[in-house]
Amino acid sequence: MITATVRLSRSRESFIRRDTPPLIERGLEAIPRLNNQPRAGKESGVKSAFILGAGLGNRLRPLTSLRPKPLVPLFHRPLAEWAMLACAGLGIERFAINTHHLREAWDGFGEDFQVTLFHEPVLLETGGGLKNIEPWLGDESVLVHNGDIFSTLPLEQLIAAHEASGMPVTLALRSVGEARHIALNPAGTRVVDIRNALGQAAGTHVFTGIYCVNRSFLGSIPPHEKISVIPAFLELAKTGQLGAIVLDQGVWLDLGDRESYLRAHRDLALEPAIHPEARVEDGAIIERTTIGAGAVVEAGAVIRDSVLWPSARVLGGAVLQDCIVFSGSPVGGAHQNADL
Repeated sequence: MITATVRLSRSRESFIRRDTPPLIERGLEAIPRLNNQPRAGKESGVKSAFILGAGLGNRLRPLTSLRPKPLVPLFHRPLAEWAMLACAGLGIERFAINTHHLREAWDGFGEDFQVTLFHEPVLLETGGGLKNIEPWLGDESVLVHNGDIFSTLPLEQLIAAHEASGMPVTLALRSVGEARHIALNPAGTRVVDIRNALGQAAGTHVFTGIYCVNRSFLGSIPPHEKISVIPAFLELAKTGQLGAIVLDQGVWLDLGDRESYLRAHRDLALEPAIHPEARVEDGAIIERTTIGAGAVVEAGAVIRDSVLWPSARVLGGAVLQDCIVFSGSPVGGAHQNADL
């Protein structure tokens, strides 16, 4: 029998831990919509999404020594898969993903979706990566989504605002967060500055890493160059053509560092914490811990506030607190705040 404080109810309440902060709890009401069935409502003209997957993931090392950051698991699914599920719920049908670090790790990813991988032998950054998929786009608009973001934002509102405004680009923003680099016009519908680079205003809003872009915008990005998308955004802001919508509903989490990764597993309950293909022996104590497929926890182990990746093995007598077991090597002894 598993000794654990985690409750594996499949009810709607199972998506929300009892000690979840109120903001997270309200946003989690959108979680059941994250599936591959389009949401009801007006048909969107955006049928393609670009998932940014080529980053090095330096803030998540050593985890990203084995997997690219967008393939790091969150409740048994890669981060990029959560992004694709959210997009598919909007009626998006095809996906481009750029790769660079650990290219072979992407083999077989997204088999349930229509996915095209664009490998970058030299990392092209956010602007160059977007320019690189231009032939794939055709004449349609595309939704761009950072691969290390988890959200339940109402992205249908982003698409609707983009299509209604006629702007080349529309950014999804939040009014709460640490990196408030985006300044808006009084109506809150246009970006007037980013990091005060234009000397117009200090930032008041956070860029979510999610935005819609028209094909025509890609003409402002030089080909075959390693370049950020921000200079092209600033050129649009100068002429009042960089659109924006503030989406404070739902959950938005940047999981690019270790602390936020562990916190997401504590605050959310997206799927049963213990995968049905994991084995937890009688006498093991598991508290507030996520255990991946094929993982084994031997009798006598004590694990709290930790994450075990698929095929991890924790030996009897081990005591883990705030740990991430990712390497596949058997783990014994006592550890705290360790990546093992």
